[in-house]
Amino acid sequence: MSPGSAPLLSLPIALLAALAGGLSLNAAFPGLGWWPLAFLAIVLALLSLEGRSLPESVLVGAAFGAGFYFPHVSWAGSFLGDHPWSWVPWVALASAETLLMAALSPLITLAYRWFPANLRGRAGGIAALSALVAGAWLVREIVLGSWPYGGFPWGRLGMSQSSSPFAQIASWVGISGLGFIMVMLCASLLELTKISLRRDPRGVATSRDLLAHIPTRQSVVLLVGIAILALVPQYPTENAGSLRVGAVQGNGPAAYADTRRAGEVLAAQLAASQELEDDDVDLVLWPEGGVDIDPIEDPGTALQLTSAARAYGAPILVNAAVETDDEVYNRSLLWSETGPLGSHAKRHPVPFGEYVPDRWLYEKIAPGLVGMLQREYLPGDEPPLLETDGVEAGLAICFDVVFDEVITESVVGGSQVHLFQTNNADFRGTDEHLQQLAFARMRGIETGRSVVNLSTTGSSQVFDPAGNVVAELAADTAGAMVVDVELRDGITAGVALGPWVHRALLWGTPAVLAGLGALLRARRRGTPA
Repeated sequence: MSPGSAPLLSLPIALLAALAGGLSLNAAFPGLGWWPLAFLAIVLALLSLEGRSLPESVLVGAAFGAGFYFPHVSWAGSFLGDHPWSWVPWVALASAETLLMAALSPLITLAYRWFPANLRGRAGGIAALSALVAGAWLVREIVLGSWPYGGFPWGRLGMSQSSSPFAQIASWVGISGLGFIMVMLCASLLELTKISLRRDPRGVATSRDLLAHIPTRQSVVLLVGIAILALVPQYPTENAGSLRVGAVQGNGPAAYADTRRAGEVLAAQLAASQELEDDDVDLVLWPEGGVDIDPIEDPGTALQLTSAARAYGAPILVNAAVETDDEVYNRSLLWSETGPLGSHAKRHPVPFGEYVPDRWLYEKIAPGLVGMLQREYLPGDEPPLLETDGVEAGLAICFDVVFDEVITESVVGGSQVHLFQTNNADFRGTDEHLQQLAFARMRGIETGRSVVNLSTTGSSQVFDPAGNVVAELAADTAGAMVVDVELRDGITAGVALGPWVHRALLWGTPAVLAGLGALLRARRRGTPA
C-alpha cells in the first residue's frame, strides 16, 4: 500500500475536521478577518481528504463546504427584507455551492492517490505532489467561480488575505496564483510532517523528536520560500499624477425592499454632496443605484444631474437602472453639465438578485419568491473604462469586482485608477459590505492601482495602490470623502500572468491527473497476479 492510499483520519473525525476547516476559512474573511485561519482551513481540508474513497471525499467536501458557505453568505436573503421566506435565497445559494464543492472534492483525493509513491519522500516529489494538490484545489475554486449562471467567485482563498503579508503576492501571480501558493505551502508542510512521522519506527513522542526527523534540505528550502513570500514587495507600477475625487455616500433608502418615494435616493445623494460645491474636485463619484429614476428617460432627473455637475464644477459618475430599446441595464453614466459623456453597463448581473435565469422553471418551484423579483437586468458589453479629464478610470459595478476578466480588461485598456460603485443597502447589518471591501482592496494590490470603493450606505473606503486605507465612511452614515487619488500606469505581473495561471490550473491539472491515472492503470495491468 502506498503512503498516500490509507486515510489519515477516520471518517467521523475527517468530517469534523472538514467542518472545522470550513468554519475556519469563513473566519479568515471579514467580519472576523483572522487571515491565518485560512491556512488552518487548508490543512484540515487536506488531512480530511487524503486516502478517502471517492464517495467519502464527496461527504468530506460537503462538510467543508457547509462549514464555509452557510455562515459566509448568510447575508444572501437580506435583500428580501423581513419577508418570512427571506432565508430561502441564503439556503439555496449556500446549498448549491456546498454541493458543487462536494462534487469536485474527489479531485484532491485523486491527486494524493495517483501521485507516484516512490517520489513522495524526495524534495522534488514533495514539490510536485503539493503543486498537484494545489492545482486540484484551484480547479474546484475556478469552477465554483464560473458555473452555473456565470458562477459565484466569492470565497476564493486569495481574497481572504487582504490584511496579510502575503497579499502583495497577488501583484505577481494574481488572485488564483496566490491561492495556489497558499495550498502548495500547506500541502508541503503536511508532507514534511508525515515523512518525519514515518521515519521514526518508535513513533514521535515529543516535538523535539518530530523536528529531528524532518528532512533538513527540504525544510530549509520551504522556510526560505516562506520568508521570500512574506517579504516580497508589491510589483511596481509608475506614478502618473493624481485625480481629486469627491466620493459621496448618501445613505438613502436604496435597498430593493425599502419603502421610498421616487427620487428619494437621488435626493439623499444631492444632500450629502452639497459640501462639494465649495471644493475644487475633478470628479464626483456616486454609488451604484445612487440615482433611482432613469435619467435618460426622465427629463427632470436629467436636469437635476446637469445642475449638480455645474454646481460642483466637475462631472458626476452616477449609476441607475437605464432602459435602452425596451431592455434594462445596470448602467454607470459620466454626467456633465452638458449631459452624459459615456457609460458602462454591469457585466455580470446577479442571478436571482438582478435577474432570474430560467424564470419559467423557478416560477414552478417557488412562484411566490420569484414573483417578487420583477427586475431583469441584461449584461453590458462596453469596456469597463471611462475617460474623465484625461484620466482613464477602470470601473466595476458591485459584484463585478470579483470577476477577474472585468478587472484585467480595465487595466489592459489603460485604467489608472479603480472606481468601484456598489449598493450594500440590501445587506445592512451583515458582513457582506466588509467582505466586498476586502475584495476591492485585493484588486488594488493585485493591479497596483488606487481604489475608490463607494457604497450607498457603506462602508466606503479609498485605498492607495499598496492597499492602505486613505479615507473611509462608516456604514449607515451620509458624507463625502474628498481625496487626491494617486494615479498609476503600467501592468503588474499579476494582471499579465493571471489569465495564464488561471488557464494552466484549469486545464493542466486535469490533464496531469488523467496522465497519472492512466500510468497507474497501465502499471497495474502489467503487474503479475
